[in-house]
Amino acid sequence: MVTLFGSGTVQQRWKKIITATRQHAVRLAKFVAIYKTSLLILRDLFHEGKQHSVDPFIAGMLGGWYMFGDRTPVNEQIVLYCVSRCIAALLPRAKVPKDYPKNRVLPIDSTAHQLFAALTWGAVMWLFVNERRRLNGGLVNSMDYLYVLSDKWDSLRNFLWHNV
Repeated sequence: MVTLFGSGTVQQRWKKIITATRQHAVRLAKFVAIYKTSLLILRDLFHEGKQHSVDPFIAGMLGGWYMFGDRTPVNEQIVLYCVSRCIAALLPRAKVPKDYPKNRVLPIDSTAHQLFAALTWGAVMWLFVNERRRLNGGLVNSMDYLYVLSDKWDSLRNFLWHNV
């Protein structure tokens, strides 16, 4: 997205991408360390060597607070990605054959997915038109390019990749 809709020279855009990638990787690594250490502490200090069902939640909260609690563009993207995956996990699942592998994720029911997609895109387009200041900056930039700036073009150059 930085390459397509970001500002600056190509070199500046690549620097942003590398910086964001490094920040993402380091934060995830530190999160894993906090999460796993928290699980061990909870298990050994409070549960006599057995993990309780609430332990992953508590450990995840601790790691999330410390590693993704600062509001940066990278942290925001990671948190929003996780939220979308959690919401999708609540959608009804499709019926699968009896021989469906036990270790494979159950697919989302097609009708549930269609409704979810319709509600999501209806909401995001309403927000973009009526409450755009509430949306993520990167999302607004890409949506501006696609839905606003694309109305004004005089050649293929600015219609396809450089809309000014």
